[in-house]
Order: sequence, then structure tokens, then C-alpha cells
Amino acid sequence: MKTEHTAEPKLYIGIDIHKRSWKIHCATDLFSGKSFTMPPKPELLRAYVEKHFRDYEVTTAYEAGCCGYYAHRCFERYGWHSLVVNPADIHRKGKEKYTKTDKIDAQLISRELKDGRLDSIVIPDKEREQLRSLFRRRNDLVKEYRRIKSYIKMQLLYFGISIPKEFDNDHWSHNFRVWLDNLDFDYPTARETLLSRMRSFRFIDKELRDVSTKMRAYCRKHYKKDYYLLRSIPGIGGIVACGILCELGDLRRFKSIKHLAGYVGLAPGIHQSGDSQKSTGITMRAHRLMRSYFIEASWQAIRTDPIMQAYYRKHVGKNVKTIIIKVARKLLSRTLAVIKTEIPYEIGVLK
Repeated sequence: MKTEHTAEPKLYIGIDIHKRSWKIHCATDLFSGKSFTMPPKPELLRAYVEKHFRDYEVTTAYEAGCCGYYAHRCFERYGWHSLVVNPADIHRKGKEKYTKTDKIDAQLISRELKDGRLDSIVIPDKEREQLRSLFRRRNDLVKEYRRIKSYIKMQLLYFGISIPKEFDNDHWSHNFRVWLDNLDFDYPTARETLLSRMRSFRFIDKELRDVSTKMRAYCRKHYKKDYYLLRSIPGIGGIVACGILCELGDLRRFKSIKHLAGYVGLAPGIHQSGDSQKSTGITMRAHRLMRSYFIEASWQAIRTDPIMQAYYRKHVGKNVKTIIIKVARKLLSRTLAVIKTEIPYEIGVLK
């Protein structure tokens, strides 16, 4: 009697990826499989699969993290179905929440993958991924810029030197920098300390300006249409527009403002039990960097757009932090509408 395959056998590979090694767990549609450790090279996993599971339909999954999407792209080239998942989406039962090893993590990913409970995050194309690296480099420089300014102010405070009133603000003018360069101390060692910090400050300041300029220029050239649509919205300047293009990608992929607000983290959290229901504030799950950018942009929008200002005044009397979150969500909704309709925003015109 001739037998025929009624279904293609399936292989589910859960991977716990690290820099020096991968912990692998292989499970088929019939058996739980086994775990093993291997060097962090996709071609070695491919050789293993071809040797032991040649005719299987392969699906892999690993957690998004520091190792990026190189492995995912390799797996896709092999003809496998690959997922990169948010670690928070991997369900843990009971004691699994209190027991964590690389082996257990790989087994959990494989199990959830086999049960069909995992969804991949959106994988950016290489161009946008590398543009994103420039945007994140700028944010690193912003942190260093603030840090070195704090160190300089700390030194002045420590030695009892008061900053003149005309210079005591966040903007460090050319005159203030000259004043710092000419400060005298009782001994030359303290002066050398300040001069060293000023050299670091000037280097970081120049790097920050250069990176910002190159990032804006790239977005204007390669994402011209969306860049200028975003720039038409009050509150969204060049850097925020670049951040949206780099971190959120093409906003047209979001089905609704609810979908986008949930991704950015401007959606409300709710806890209900029986007749008791309370708000837990904005959700903890968020793209924290872009959420902070939209909140900062909201303050500028209030100053420049009468409609946003009227919306803010409508809620005056409530907690200021609560109000600005409402404004930020409205600004987010406006951003999505402008991109989807491809019509530039006009200040003062209600959309």
C-alpha cells in the first residue's frame, strides 16, 4: 500500500540569543524536542536543521534586543519563517515567572511559537534601521551634553562661584563660555579641571550639531514628502519629525489612532474588578523616547496653535501632567491624520 504525506512536518525553533552563544530549543508539531547550545552563527543552525530536519517547514523566533535583526534576515534568506518578538509578549505560567535560565527562555519561546501565540514586531528595512542608529546617536549626545553642563555647574557651585544673572539659564551663550574660560582659581589645578571640561563640552556641542544637521538633511532628501507634512504641524520641528520617521517608520501602517497611541504609549490604562473601575494613568508599555518627544512637542503646539491652546484651556484646573498627556494624544492624532490624508496642516484650521 502506498502512503502519502497528508501534512508537511513542522519545526519550531526557540532561540535565546546572546553575544557569545545561542541557546536553542527545537520542537516539532508532534514532539517537544531538545535543547542545546551553539555558537552565535546562523549558518551553523542552518546546517543542523538540514542534517536532522531536512524536509520540515521551519519557523524560528527570538526576543528583540541588542543583537538586532541580522539573524532574522539570515533565517528569512534560508526560506524559513522568522519572528522577532517583544519579550513582554512571551507568556509565563506560574513558577515560570520566578525561574529564569537561558534554556527555559528558549523552551518558552518554542512553546509559544508552536501554540501560535506569538506575533512579530515590525522589522524596519536596512535603510531605516541605520537611519535610526543616527537618531539614537543624537540622543546619546544630548545626554552627554546635559551631563557635561551639570559637571561644570557642579564645579562652580563646589568652589562657591556664582553665575552672573544674565548667564544663569539653560542657553549657554558665546559670552558665557568666554566667561567660563577666563575664570581664575586660587590654584591652577582647578582651572585645568574646568578647561578640560570645557573642551569636552565644545566637542560634544559640535558633534551634536553635526549629527543633527546630517540627520535632518538625510530625511529632507530621502523622505521629503512625509518630512514636510510633519513639519507643517505646530509643535513638530525638524528633530521630532526625524524621530517619527526613524522610530515609528511609515505611519500609514497604523490602522487607527488607537493602534498608534498604544504603540507610542499615550493610551490610558484601566483596572476593573466587578463594579470597581479605576484609571491607572498612561500605559507602562510604550515607546518611551517617542512618547517624551510628543509630550515636549505638545508644549510648543500650545504656544503656536490657537486650537491646541483652546483645548488646553478647556482642561485648566486639572493636573497639569494629565492635561499635557491629553494634548500629546491630540497632537499624535493630528500627526496620523496629516500623514494619511497627505494634506499639510494649516494653523488655526480645525481638522
